[in-house]
Amino acid sequence: MILLDHNIPKDQAEQLCRWRVHFRQIGFEVGRPEWDDQQEVLRYLHMAKRVAFFPRDLGFFRRRLCHSNYCLVVLSVPVLETAAYIRRLLRHPMLKTTAKRQGKVVKVSADKTRYKIMIRDDNDQGRR
Repeated sequence: MILLDHNIPKDQAEQLCRWRVHFRQIGFEVGRPEWDDQQEVLRYLHMAKRVAFFPRDLGFFRRRLCHSNYCLVVLSVPVLETAAYIRRLLRHPMLKTTAKRQGKVVKVSADKTRYKIMIRDDNDQGRR
């Protein structure tokens, strides 16, 4: 499941719909609009399975947030190009399937269309 944060603009969500990208958005189909707290979102992600969550909050780009139930894709791109970057990431060969995305924290930035991927290794399991 693709899950968009509540702060993804409506026009960008509509563009994803036109491109037939199926998603749910916090505050509309999932959760409550007041889910601004990172802990509320993480609690939901831990319960849900196989979720790719797309926030614009750089606070989610932390190695300690890697978890096998979900993928975090932190967007550091122009607001009006959000849908295009989401679509491009979902087509990237290294991240094209749910299985390839799970357990990763990814940062997408507009400068040179760079992807930074963090994977939690066995040595990180106990760290918080």
